[in-house]
Amino acid sequence: MAATSLRRLRFGRLGCWVPRREFSTCDDKVVVQQNGKSMNLYSAINQALHIALETDPRAYVFGEDVGFGGVFRCTTGLADRFGKSRVFNTPLCEQGIVGFGIGLAAMGNRAIAEIQFADYIFPAFDQIVNEAAKFRYRSGNQFNCGGLTIRTPYGAVGHGGHYHSQSPEAFFCHVPGIKVIIPRSPQQAKGLLLSCIRDPNPVVFFEPKWLYRLAVEEVPEHDYMLPLSEAEVIREGSDITLVGWGAQLSIMEQACLDAEKEGISCELIDLKTLIPWDKETVEASVRKTGRLLISHEAPVTGGFGAEISASIVERCFLRLEAPVARVCGLDTPFPLVFEPFYMPTKNKILDAIKSTVNYYVHIGLSTVLLYSKDASWSLSPLLSFTCTNNPHIWAI
Repeated sequence: MAATSLRRLRFGRLGCWVPRREFSTCDDKVVVQQNGKSMNLYSAINQALHIALETDPRAYVFGEDVGFGGVFRCTTGLADRFGKSRVFNTPLCEQGIVGFGIGLAAMGNRAIAEIQFADYIFPAFDQIVNEAAKFRYRSGNQFNCGGLTIRTPYGAVGHGGHYHSQSPEAFFCHVPGIKVIIPRSPQQAKGLLLSCIRDPNPVVFFEPKWLYRLAVEEVPEHDYMLPLSEAEVIREGSDITLVGWGAQLSIMEQACLDAEKEGISCELIDLKTLIPWDKETVEASVRKTGRLLISHEAPVTGGFGAEISASIVERCFLRLEAPVARVCGLDTPFPLVFEPFYMPTKNKILDAIKSTVNYYVHIGLSTVLLYSKDASWSLSPLLSFTCTNNPHIWAI
């Protein structure tokens, strides 16, 4: 696949078009039609919500200030078109918003709840983790709240400080029973949101607010869905695999372009779905490149990058040529004036790419004598080569 700039957002394998297909995720491998309207991410979200409400009379949108469009204008026009009985404001009570959504979904409706900022989702943590995620399991599949979708903007915005900039996705990735989705672009946001709304499981849908107005691309105006739990290789390479999601993909793409100038070929993967994530796509890429770098805005300790790292080491241990690298946020509260130092920037990623590709291990021996009757020897997970039936001396 040819390398492209994320700012132009001309990606391959864009998903599938399923008009008015209301209650299932996308299975058919039909490519999304390219003709569409140029729009930014918040407009794509708004269009997806219009389609969800129009195609399903049992869909409802609710949350703080959604009645007049919300602080990011994602719900603009919904109340005027569909009425205040289907699009309505709630009290400033995140626990109540999600609790109400669970009950609404349990009665067979499509409950689309908005938490105004991901930083304020924590009062609803008990409802999401102990109620929504376990509803189906505890009833032996007799009841469920699979119609619940929780939308919330996450991540840095340049001036949000520690209460409007956090990336809490990893908290929810520890919970069986819910799905966690993060789009990278307007086209992805529309298709993935419609899939989440129609998925038979409760979903937490994190929207990168940095991209609400910054990311612009052609978005098909018809009803379409993109498959969940399917990562996408948006840039092919041979030297190192990079994995990310959401707004961080554009930063990683810039690092890949700079690395290419220095002769390093980077493969870039958008995970899109964090739980359950597409291990097979990442594994196949790492088996090809032998190296892995993961980047996200959330703090490095306990971030979802650690789970990816552990899983890939288990699956690709003998193929790795360097330790897995993580370029993430710092283990501090999200700062205000020091945000540029906190963020996993392009230069930090580029330095990690070069360090990983140039990694070598010092064994402490001047020579290693190897003899094998087999065609292939593996000295270690980091050093491997092919030998013949004759003894070989390898100078370290």
